[in-house]
Amino acid sequence: MKHFTLLFVILGTVWTFAPLTSKSMEVSETIMETMPENAAVATFAGGCFWCIESEFRSLEGVLFTLVGYEGGELQNPTYRDITTGKTGHAEAIEIHYDADKITYRELLDHFLRKAHDPTQKDRQGVDVGSQYRSAVFYHNDGQKAEAEAAITAAQTDKVWKKPIVTEISPKSKFWLAEDYHQQYYEKYKEETGRDHVRVLFKKKNK
Repeated sequence: MKHFTLLFVILGTVWTFAPLTSKSMEVSETIMETMPENAAVATFAGGCFWCIESEFRSLEGVLFTLVGYEGGELQNPTYRDITTGKTGHAEAIEIHYDADKITYRELLDHFLRKAHDPTQKDRQGVDVGSQYRSAVFYHNDGQKAEAEAAITAAQTDKVWKKPIVTEISPKSKFWLAEDYHQQYYEKYKEETGRDHVRVLFKKKNK
């Protein structure tokens, strides 16, 4: 992940940060322990997966999230592989949700209108490369149609000044990211007793 040169020193550790482009400032602080069985699933990509994961974990009806790599050809990719931008994968989030409490369209609208800037091509803020592209990986034809409709509606409503460049692609193999990436912000707070610097900036701008 590429970062600003501005640094923070916390407990002797140097931390860097990227700017937040999200319009949503809610941040989950609770670690989700158990992945539910047979829940509905949505898969999105929109920049650094730490950031995009945190945007959905606070929504009512979201039961569990996983971050990983999707859309590329390399088998068993690692985070080091992904950072080259040459594997074709995007940093993605898999969302397991209760469809009786939140619909796929509501997740799409949150993704396209609040969770990230879908007008940026192969980047999100200072994170640049195809691994940071905006994408919807649909699981069936119904999700594909809803994604197309949601993008059209967001553009018709002029949510953004620039055209939306979010890709709509069929779901492929979702490679689970390394454990330390999962629910990163929550683990950071549990281990250090304080919010990650990116979370602090989100709360500051609520």
